[in-house]
Amino acid sequence: MSQQGVAPRLAAARMLDSVLEDGRLLAELEGDKGPLARLDPADAARARRLAAETLRWMDRIDRLLGRYVRKMPPVTVMNVLRLSVLELCHHGEAAHGVVNVAVGLVRKGRRTGHLGGMVNATLRKVAEEGPALWPTLPVPQLPKWIRKQMVADYGKPAVTAMEAAHAAGAPLDLTPKDGDAATLAAKVAGVVLPSGSVRMQEFGKVSDLPGYASGDWWVQDAAAAIPVQLLELTEGERVLDLCAAPGGKTMQIAASGAHVTAIDLSESRMARVRENLTRTGLTADVIVGDVLEHSADPYDAILLDAPCTATGTIRRHPDLPYAKDGSDFPALFALQERMIDHALSLLKPGGRLVFCTCSLLPDEGEIQVEDALKRHPGLTVDTPALPWVDESWKSPEGGLRLRPDYWADQGGMDGFYMARLRP
Repeated sequence: MSQQGVAPRLAAARMLDSVLEDGRLLAELEGDKGPLARLDPADAARARRLAAETLRWMDRIDRLLGRYVRKMPPVTVMNVLRLSVLELCHHGEAAHGVVNVAVGLVRKGRRTGHLGGMVNATLRKVAEEGPALWPTLPVPQLPKWIRKQMVADYGKPAVTAMEAAHAAGAPLDLTPKDGDAATLAAKVAGVVLPSGSVRMQEFGKVSDLPGYASGDWWVQDAAAAIPVQLLELTEGERVLDLCAAPGGKTMQIAASGAHVTAIDLSESRMARVRENLTRTGLTADVIVGDVLEHSADPYDAILLDAPCTATGTIRRHPDLPYAKDGSDFPALFALQERMIDHALSLLKPGGRLVFCTCSLLPDEGEIQVEDALKRHPGLTVDTPALPWVDESWKSPEGGLRLRPDYWADQGGMDGFYMARLRP
């Protein structure tokens, strides 16, 4: 078996095994002991891309393979087939190289070697018929465990639109430090979104873009940049950023001229926050610790970007619905409730709290706010009316519900919920 292209495909297959068998996220597979450990940067990047795109298109891949595979093979073999279908049908790779590498990978396995012939026969049929069939198959659907709930919450047409956004992937959004989106867009060949973010559909290495080294901007999805705008900050205010990593919102707050205290439990993620603050020349009080144990003089404003299921980021992280099964969600909902209550206790009279989650589940958005209003007499929702916010984004209790299919003609956005509360 020729070694060209084998290493990244083998690593990608192992990554898929870890996600689909062990419930691990792709981000957890980085590091010295992961599948990418011995790969050079180019091969590692290719492996990441292959694994992520296979998960993004897996529903369609499996529909196609169902025409040729009568009996489900071991997961490792199935994942080699899936990777190969992606390359043959979605990427248009030459059949000879893809089939030979796949057969070689399967034959090398102690428990899979006898299936080399099946893989060879299957992929030769796929190579002959698959590329024409591929575009006729439906947009990939979410796994049933989460799709059923989302259809109940949003209806089938909305879920189908969100699935189309997931399949399309995500562009790169930048937040300008000085708020001058037009100037930044001109420098990086991007476009200005209504919310003031700069979007790029095509880009190379992020750190090579103009203004990166000088700290003129940071990467942040357009939807993720909106919650800080809801705070309507003024210079000199004391602001608390709870669950602050990876730090995009911390930098937004600091750039407003407010004094920001940023707290998160993860030392490694807060190290990245410090690095980004240094690069951008912004300042914040950075604390590694449990937000539920934080105490201080009351703050003028608080941002709580609570830990959540991250279901709003599936277009960026297609592994999420396959690595998770929803069993740990109730614990997250309970944690969010405790965090809202604690955040309100740290707020000055007349202050404002923006609660947000990068989730598509009402349990982590609308319902959390409705329940908070019941627990706290006098608490109100007064989410400001930003001029570019569509009426359809507004939810009955007063928050904003953002979905991946919004701004579809401009590349979509992450799914988010956000609301501004006043005690």
